[in-house]
Amino acid sequence: MPHSAYDVIHPDRTLSCVVFASPHSGRDYSPSFLQASVLDSHTIRSSEDAFVDQLFNVAPQFGAPFLMARAPRAFVDLNRSCEELDPALIDGLRRQGHNPRVSSGLGVIPRVVANGRSIYRGKITMQEVQRRLDDYWHPYHGMQQVLLDCARRRFGQAVLIDCHSMPHEAMDGVARQGMKRPDVVLGDRFGAAASGDVVDRVEAAFVDAGFNVTRNTPFAGAYITQAYGRPSRGQHAVQVELDRSLYMDESRVRPNGNFEAVQKALQSVVAQIAGIGQGRVPLAAE
Repeated sequence: MPHSAYDVIHPDRTLSCVVFASPHSGRDYSPSFLQASVLDSHTIRSSEDAFVDQLFNVAPQFGAPFLMARAPRAFVDLNRSCEELDPALIDGLRRQGHNPRVSSGLGVIPRVVANGRSIYRGKITMQEVQRRLDDYWHPYHGMQQVLLDCARRRFGQAVLIDCHSMPHEAMDGVARQGMKRPDVVLGDRFGAAASGDVVDRVEAAFVDAGFNVTRNTPFAGAYITQAYGRPSRGQHAVQVELDRSLYMDESRVRPNGNFEAVQKALQSVVAQIAGIGQGRVPLAAE
């Protein structure tokens, strides 16, 4: 189901209440966007979750849909509220309260990429901001909720696996001396976004595949887990952050020699996660 804002790979037969999604691996950098930026076409990719879509795109083989953003994170950040607007970037916008993400340049329309490097020469118009929200943000989130609603109607619950990657250095201040460095951080907003049994199943899938896993530190989940995690209503959301150095050369934004091995390991992870709730009888005919 191609769309300018996203792609969806549907399974031949829906067997799982799980929806996999990758909101930050989009890489459709338009010539006009690159021309408006002070960054070159390589540097602007530094905040992209490169190749995450390729790592998790086996989900439909196990009966679960997979939603992938097309627009890059530097263009519009789908893991931010559409109201997180940056007055330092948007011409004529007045400051309203204090939001640390917005203040650091990481609103829904980012002002900077990794390491605080500015994207633009100056400000952009509110008209351009609204165009991006209308053309990319709202369609992606609309489709994500449609997929979750379908899963919940059919299986009685829905589980969103929000797939991301993290720079290797992100764990420098977290990994304790003498302890194995985490490969994966699961974020459930400290239990607010997903039930414990769902997160336990997700963690067990990664551990069984040989990954070292921690929860909520330093990434507990951002807008998507906060907005979609409603465990009391049978809708769960778990953010997955995978160490980029496991499968890619971060400085060159290229797969490294371990890419295929990590991809194979994640196939078993996805298979296990897709099995969540499969013991339930579907509530409606396909």
